[in-house]
Amino acid sequence: MQRSIILLHGAIGASDQLKPLAQKLTGNNFKGYTLDFSGHGQAPFQKQFGIEQFAGELKSFIKKNNLQGVPIFAYSMGGYVALYLAAQNRNLIGNIITLGTKLDWTPEGAQKELKMLDAKIISEKVPKFAEALKQRHGYNWELLLKRTADMMIDLGNSNLLNAEAFSKIKNRVLMGLADSDNMVTVSETDNVASQIKNAERLTLQNTKHPIETVDVNVLGKVITGFCG
Repeated sequence: MQRSIILLHGAIGASDQLKPLAQKLTGNNFKGYTLDFSGHGQAPFQKQFGIEQFAGELKSFIKKNNLQGVPIFAYSMGGYVALYLAAQNRNLIGNIITLGTKLDWTPEGAQKELKMLDAKIISEKVPKFAEALKQRHGYNWELLLKRTADMMIDLGNSNLLNAEAFSKIKNRVLMGLADSDNMVTVSETDNVASQIKNAERLTLQNTKHPIETVDVNVLGKVITGFCG
């Protein structure tokens, strides 16, 4: 019998990036569910944009598909969404695996991230990336960058995941980090892992932050072992 799992994408990403992992997990007897958060991929923008909105969309997706108690693999921003939802709804989801999730948000840290979300600079200096964003998100890709930048500023000013939130998370959590991640630090990941009662840490070797650099064979084994 196949086991279910939800795979969540990161900021300015989309569910199509998780297809190789979903295919690998199918071979490991999992049925992988994916969704695009609003404004990403094929999903239209909603009135609200940000972690609380995305958590609400994930909650609705779980209930619509009768997936209560399902484990979740969540990349980057997806990990923030999954942990936030777990803190708000104790029994809704099962084990959580995050990878490359930034959790230490400050005004200074948010400003640093904004440099990578300037559509004009991306178009001028990294045109292939701009074209990839257009292909993935359509002609609203520049708006997506702007809304994401606004979200990061909000997180910098008021981090939704704090000590109180972490104390409410009772799920088993495996916090993954690439050994060459240039966006998320070991210290912030370890700090959060120490605040969640049932959290463990994992380092993926020879891997950078982008999900495309992850060895799906290795990740598939990690997920199967933790959620099997």
